Amino acid sequence: QVQLEESGGGLVQAGGSLRLSCAASGRTNSDFAMGWFRQAPGKEREFVAAIDYSYNTYYANSVKGRFTISRDKPKNTLYLQMNSLNPEDTAVYYCAAGTEYDRRSGQWGSDYWGQGTQVTVSS
Repeated sequence: QVQLEESGGGLVQAGGSLRLSCAASGRTNSDFAMGWFRQAPGKEREFVAAIDYSYNTYYANSVKGRFTISRDKPKNTLYLQMNSLNPEDTAVYYCAAGTEYDRRSGQWGSDYWGQGTQVTVSS
């Protein structure tokens, strides 16, 4: 089992920045990829970014060039630096572990999830 706890969400004005963190505990010695997902009100949860154990990164088109995912393996911590935020980025952001891309469905999924942290971008 892997436990995930997000922090760093909050309220920010459009054009601003936020940095999310996710502390992982439990079975963290596995070679799993980690990722961030988000869910806006009335919408399905969507993939935001992922990073594998070799530090390869993957981004949704909507955040490419504005968000940066990174991980600190010794600290078992995942980060998401979010710049140039706009109101469409408002959502609950979830940290995930065991993140994989399913080629059959074309969807990203994960085995473990955090509780989520709210990010609100005002216009």
